[in-house]
Amino acid sequence: MPPLESKTMPLGSTAPDFELPEPLTGKVWKLADFEGHPALLVTFICNHCPFVVHLKKDIVKLATDYIPRGLAIAAISSNSTVTFPEDGPDFMAEDARKFEYPFPYLYDETQEVARAYGAVCTPEFYLFKKNGNQPFELAYHGQFDDSRPNNNKPVTGSDLRQALDCILSGQPISSVQKPSVGCSIKWHPSENE
Repeated sequence: MPPLESKTMPLGSTAPDFELPEPLTGKVWKLADFEGHPALLVTFICNHCPFVVHLKKDIVKLATDYIPRGLAIAAISSNSTVTFPEDGPDFMAEDARKFEYPFPYLYDETQEVARAYGAVCTPEFYLFKKNGNQPFELAYHGQFDDSRPNNNKPVTGSDLRQALDCILSGQPISSVQKPSVGCSIKWHPSENE
């Protein structure tokens, strides 16, 4: 199947709420758990997609660079385990341990959270900013960078890093944002996607 581009979620949109389990710890995370942070990155990933595999170590590097500056991250897998059992909770916990994710990796078994965000591919990045007591607002919905598996461009995270630097320094973010590209979310077989 050819890679998919993320769809547009309007900038300024409020972050959809969620309540999802973290297979590694058993903890249930809610959007409200991240309220004290100036920025929240919600990223839809999975274990098997080559586009995600290509970026895993660099997503961790980005996290370790920006979490001390106030970024919170929630990674979510919404793939059907009927068609892709390797994306199931036990394998998610194994992946989180192997790559030492410094953020929760959450399981969206019903796929309701992916639908609420309008997510269609992995990886897909939604960067929200917080203004005081206001809800998280979407400030960036785009690619990590121009690197793709087999295109020989180095992974830098430049697009997402630039957006993060702007948010964390109170600067405006460009509204010109390249969509993320990756594998389609694997919807449950009973769904007509």
